[in-house]
Amino acid sequence: MKTKVKTILAIILSGMMASGLCACAEQTAEEATAYLTKDDITVNETFSDDSDGGHAIEVSGEEKSYSNIGVTKTGDADGDEADFYGENSAAFATEKGSLTITDSLIETNGRHANAVFSYGEGTVVNISDSVIETQGDCSGGLMTTGCGTMNAENLTINTSGRSSAAIRSDRGGGTVTVTKGYYKTNGMGSPVIYSTADITVNDAYMESTASQGVVVEGKNSVTLNNDTLVAADNNTKNSDKSDSYQAVMIYQSMSGDAAEGTSSFTANGGSITNKKGDIFFVNNTATEISLSGVEITNEDAEGLFLRAQAAGWGSEGSYSGKVNMTASGQTINGSMLVDDVSTLNLYLKDSSSFNGAIDTDGQSGDVYVEIEDGSTWKLTADSYVSGLTVGKGSAIDLNGHKLYVDGKEHTAGSASTGEAFDISTGNGSGGAPDGMPGGTPPDGEPPEKPDGSGGPGGTPPSGNPPEKPDGNN
Repeated sequence: MKTKVKTILAIILSGMMASGLCACAEQTAEEATAYLTKDDITVNETFSDDSDGGHAIEVSGEEKSYSNIGVTKTGDADGDEADFYGENSAAFATEKGSLTITDSLIETNGRHANAVFSYGEGTVVNISDSVIETQGDCSGGLMTTGCGTMNAENLTINTSGRSSAAIRSDRGGGTVTVTKGYYKTNGMGSPVIYSTADITVNDAYMESTASQGVVVEGKNSVTLNNDTLVAADNNTKNSDKSDSYQAVMIYQSMSGDAAEGTSSFTANGGSITNKKGDIFFVNNTATEISLSGVEITNEDAEGLFLRAQAAGWGSEGSYSGKVNMTASGQTINGSMLVDDVSTLNLYLKDSSSFNGAIDTDGQSGDVYVEIEDGSTWKLTADSYVSGLTVGKGSAIDLNGHKLYVDGKEHTAGSASTGEAFDISTGNGSGGAPDGMPGGTPPDGEPPEKPDGSGGPGGTPPSGNPPEKPDGNN
């Protein structure tokens, strides 16, 4: 089959010409992105399931390949059997099975009806040149748990339900690699990526319309390579534990779904655009944020570049945000807030520039800034840090403002030497919580989860289960 590929750009340009507008206007990243639609898929065979909890396709300990198929899934499920172990997903692989899907259409319309699910160590799902649409709540596009593997290339994924991330993982995590394609979410609490795994996305267009763009939970990672990420209009909240909106949230829910330890978010090239709130929010965890040559735009004039701040996850004394942020060949526009229980080490390297302020209301948390020769910091307001390393010269432009280092005013052009802070969490030895990875769920009933606004996870020692903000009910 020859798969047709349509482009938004052609449609945009024809519309511009019809209206007499200049077709040479600068195109957006989305307009230039080729993507598949349902009309591009030729379906030669269909698979369907309408039962509560069943699968249209299931691979267990074997190898199967499908091409040019149509898969439909209705029926509902509730709770962890669906989110952790794949119940009610349209296409499901487990027990070290191998599932390959190409040039196909997969549609689900049910509660907890994920489209394509890889569960268990040694299980591998490969899917390419296909279209996925999910309509129900808690129904992700790609779902990976229990140390499974998911490889995807040139997909179009649209989700419309609440808590339905396009690229999604849950307890036990795994490895997810996505290359090219178009990924869009429209539901409340539905980021494009919700990571309790190691997720890498290359050369893709991603957009969330009612949530963060990316959420990383616990000791896990997201790497973006030359992607376009748009947090289009994060205007609804799936939890009231934080007052802020953000494009990228990195946290630990304490639900038991993600091991505690240092997470990471890496972006190389591409762009991140945020329509409302902050760019980064870090709470109740430690993280390494690495940025290299990313075009980052915050269209909210009141939004921060980074907010490391206590919120409702964790307990008093352990809910701080601890951040190592390394900028390499990177422009940072926007200010940073580090509250009195949080930590930031900011490294400006390889001709990076920071145009913003830090803790404008006075020294609060532990903040260390290191400016390598050739990099610069231009203040936009008075700033307060705990330590600073910078050589003599013009690396710091006070711009009419004052910079205080450990309570003392910094003199323009002077050198300074400081020391970074330890951001380790004191707990980071592990992979998934006990008993989760593998081929067989543990005995007994799954732990309860809050309905609607909460996320996956076990019941905490006392009180109500912890809420999650997005993507993973």
